[in-house]
Amino acid sequence: MAQATTLPRNEGGISAAVQTLSERFGDRLQTGQALREQHGHTTTWIENQAPDAVVFPTSTAEVAEIVKICAELGVPVIPFGTGTSLEGHVNAPAGGICVDMMRMDQILAVHAEDLDVVVQPGVTREQLNTYLRDQGLFFPIDPGANASLGGMTATRASGTNAVRYGTMKDNVLSLEAVMADGTIIRTASRAKKSSAGYDMTRLLVGSEGTLGLITEITLRLQGIPEAIRSARCSFRTVDEACRAVMTVIQYGVPVARIELLDEMSVRAANQHSGLDLPELPLLLLEFHGSEAGVLEQSEIFAQIAEEFGGFDITATSTAEERSKLWQARHDMYWAGLGLRPGAKGISTDVCVPISRLADCVTTARAKAEDMGLIAPMVGHVGDGNFHALLLIDMDNAEERAKADDYVGWLNNLAISMEGTCTGEHGIGQGKRPYLLRELGETTRFMAAIKAALDPDNILNPGKILSDG
Repeated sequence: MAQATTLPRNEGGISAAVQTLSERFGDRLQTGQALREQHGHTTTWIENQAPDAVVFPTSTAEVAEIVKICAELGVPVIPFGTGTSLEGHVNAPAGGICVDMMRMDQILAVHAEDLDVVVQPGVTREQLNTYLRDQGLFFPIDPGANASLGGMTATRASGTNAVRYGTMKDNVLSLEAVMADGTIIRTASRAKKSSAGYDMTRLLVGSEGTLGLITEITLRLQGIPEAIRSARCSFRTVDEACRAVMTVIQYGVPVARIELLDEMSVRAANQHSGLDLPELPLLLLEFHGSEAGVLEQSEIFAQIAEEFGGFDITATSTAEERSKLWQARHDMYWAGLGLRPGAKGISTDVCVPISRLADCVTTARAKAEDMGLIAPMVGHVGDGNFHALLLIDMDNAEERAKADDYVGWLNNLAISMEGTCTGEHGIGQGKRPYLLRELGETTRFMAAIKAALDPDNILNPGKILSDG
């Protein structure tokens, strides 16, 4: 089982910080055990490490005040969004203060003519897109969960639309952040490009709260497409489905989404969402553009899919039918749990070059079967990223050990294929050993950056880097 890091506690500093913050924030600082445990645990199998208190700021100035108090006392600060992370990102291995950003939930400015928006970190992606809909705009990054945009930025989130629209690093123009000493900085302007000095924006994107607390985000927007068309296609094997994906990408078909569900995942989706899909590997696709464009793209896909044995190919532009399919995809975590009621779902992800995707997925599938693990797999396969959901009896030590071995094996397999141990889950606590194997000496320079920006190691300690 992935191990949570334990770091030394500053008991005196923590006690003083809780007292000072309680006097300053009143009932916006909470120390109840249930709330603290909620903020030290997300959808992960890593041990819960609760903070000593949770504080709810409503402004950048308040976040800066919290950080300054904690910095003076040498107390850890852990940022929290909606709690949908998977690798122990919000655990408090040295205790400390959790800063819950969800009351900072204002959409501050929409610049429709410039296709950008300025938001506070507690705004969720669904909230933002509901707000933008009447203006013909949307924010495309869709990790499935209704995550906060601050959390998505901090973890460099991705999702189903990444094959066309990129990840968070491609869609964040500028950040406001509170650094380890309480200083408030802005990393860039609203200009669409800049060569002004170091790229501090992308340094903070994906830093998981270890370099600064993000308090404001300027995001790229997209116009809502004139037409959207979805398609699905079944295959006899995962290998055939993956090779069809590789060909679609190599042909330059501008798909917005291209998702793989293996046969276990399709069975789970049928049970959970009331579908009647063939229980075989399935590709789900979505095309954005003009009416003529999306029709042409879906026809090209159908031709390619048939070359690789694809069948039961259907396409639709009907919003209701599209939504039903994509909701089933987004519900896969909960659907997967239905394959083994009472089991805990352990989700892990890797990403490899498109040319290695078929080999990686089929090898991963065979390994799970050899180990006797129930592990439905889904993937954002248009960019080589896929996920395995291991269904484990957490009271069974042998099963836990098997799951741990499998996760390690899969991460190492991806790295051996010139891929990465995480396409979008981030490092947190759970994937730190694999980061060192993947990047080697580069992690030493990451540690140097961390030490320079946070010399007392108070910002989300124990995450990303193996030395805590």
